[in-house]
Amino acid sequence: MTEETPGFGENAEKPDVPSGATPDDAAPKAAEPSTEESPAAPAGDAAASKTSAQDAQDASLTGLTAQLDQVRTALNERTADLQRLQAEYQNYRRRVERDKVAVKEIASANLLSELLPTLDDIGRAREHGELVGGFKSVAESLETVVAKLGLQQFGKEGEPFDPTIHEALMHSYAPDVTETTCVAILQPGYRIGERTIRPARVAVAEPQPGAQTVKGEEPEGSAGSAAEKADEKETGGPDEG
Repeated sequence: MTEETPGFGENAEKPDVPSGATPDDAAPKAAEPSTEESPAAPAGDAAASKTSAQDAQDASLTGLTAQLDQVRTALNERTADLQRLQAEYQNYRRRVERDKVAVKEIASANLLSELLPTLDDIGRAREHGELVGGFKSVAESLETVVAKLGLQQFGKEGEPFDPTIHEALMHSYAPDVTETTCVAILQPGYRIGERTIRPARVAVAEPQPGAQTVKGEEPEGSAGSAAEKADEKETGGPDEG
């Protein structure tokens, strides 16, 4: 005797199928995708979104431009500062070099000023023929050393008198000079570069007062003498007694 499994026998319940329907109709229908489109966004919202995006882009570009201007301004300021510092440094270097030369000249001038009396004694001894023997060698060595230090002697007879480098100790008049002239060098002057250590002490002579005559003027009576000579030449000489 065979046992029937519930639900699989003849008496098993079958799903209700409407009359006239096919078996496929009895199968549950799968959910089909909706073919209905969502309603389109209004045109005003799209235009507003586009305007907002453009405004944001413009604002970003404006900010970048402002930052670029700030960077350029800062760069120009730093460049100007650098140029100013370079100019100040160059001026500082030139000033230091000039001060070094000036300090060297002052130190040399102070040292050589103490030697000027000795150089004057050497010059007087040479003029009197007393610079001989070992004294001559020592004197020439001293003169060589001071020349290497830049000491220069100046002052010559016959040169025009210059109050910036000459000191007049004697004064006279002379008919053969046309301007104030140094006629004698009592003590030579000395300088280092453009710095005068001691002016030349000289005797000066000025033109004789009233001795200068204007060129082209002839002594009185010279015109008459010339006319007489012309008459004699034309007549063949003076009339005989």
